[in-house]
Amino acid sequence: MSSQNIPVVDMADWHAGGARREALVATVGSSLSEIGFFAVKNHSVAATLTEAAYRVAQQFFALPAEVKARYHDPAKKGQRGFTGYGREHAKDSAAPDLKEFWQVGRPNVPDDHPVHRLYGPNLWPDAESPTFRQVMTDLYVGLDDLGKTLLEAAALHLGEPAGRFRDMVEDSDTIVRVLHYPPVGHDVPPGAVRSAAHEDINLITLLSGATAEGLELLRRDGTWMPVHTGFDTIVVDAGDMLQNLTNGLYRSTTHRVVNPPDAHSERYSMPCFVHPRTGEDLTPLPSCVARTGGLARYPAVSAGEFLIQRLREIGLG
Repeated sequence: MSSQNIPVVDMADWHAGGARREALVATVGSSLSEIGFFAVKNHSVAATLTEAAYRVAQQFFALPAEVKARYHDPAKKGQRGFTGYGREHAKDSAAPDLKEFWQVGRPNVPDDHPVHRLYGPNLWPDAESPTFRQVMTDLYVGLDDLGKTLLEAAALHLGEPAGRFRDMVEDSDTIVRVLHYPPVGHDVPPGAVRSAAHEDINLITLLSGATAEGLELLRRDGTWMPVHTGFDTIVVDAGDMLQNLTNGLYRSTTHRVVNPPDAHSERYSMPCFVHPRTGEDLTPLPSCVARTGGLARYPAVSAGEFLIQRLREIGLG
C-alpha cells in the first residue's frame, strides 16, 4: 500500500509518559480538530489477530445466502448478527450501499446484561465457523481497550478530566462490524457505491487495516482524499456523538468507500464503533462551548435517542 497520508501516533509514546505522551495527546487533539482522522501504530491489536479475523469473515461470507440469512433478525436492527447485501444506505442517500456485514456487540458479559437489553445478545455462527466467536471476541476486546485509551487522550487535549469520554463507554454497546464488499459486477444500481458519503454515529471509530483501498475522506475544500495506511495501522475518526459533545471542536468528517476500478475485486474491513452507554448525556460540554464562540451549536440529547434516530435514517430502524 501507499505511504501514510494522515497524521500517525505511536502508542509507544503514550506508554512512555511525560513529554512523549503529551506530544501524542497534542497530535490526537489537533487531528480530530482539523481533519477528524488519524492513524495509530504500535498498538496492541496484533496483525495475526486481524488476519485471523479476516479469515473467519471470509469463511462466513462465502456461505450460501440462505445460510447467512438464518443469522438475520430484523428486531435487532442490524446491531447483532448478519445484515444482507444492499440493506443499509447512507443518511440522505436513496441508493443502497454495496455491502453485507456482521455486527458484534459486547461479548464476555451475560446475555441478560443491560448492554443487551435493547437489541438482545450476540448471535454466533458456531455451526458453520467454530472459531468465529473466539476470534471476534479477542478482536473486540483489543479494539475496545485501545478506543478507551484514545478517548482519554482526546479528553486531555481539551483540558477535561482524563475519564470524561472514557467513562462513558464502560460496559457500553460498542460494536465491531465485519464488512464484506463483494465484487461490484456490471449491474450496479445508479448512484450506488460500496459505502456512500456519511459520517459515523458514535464517539470514535477504529478501523483495522482493510484488505483493499477505497476509503476516502472529504477535505474542507470539497475534494476527496484517498486514505492510505499500512495494514498494521488502525485508522481513527471522530463520530457525530463526539462532535456533539465538543460543540464541533472535534470534527465528524464525511467519508466514503468508493467502487474499485474493476468488476471482480472484493474488499473486507472491520470498523469498531465506540459508543457511549445509551443514557449518557451528549449535551455540548461547557468548556467546549466556551472555546467555540459561547453558543451551543448542537442539541442536548442522550446517546440512546441519538442512535435510534440515526438507525432510522440509514434504513436499519
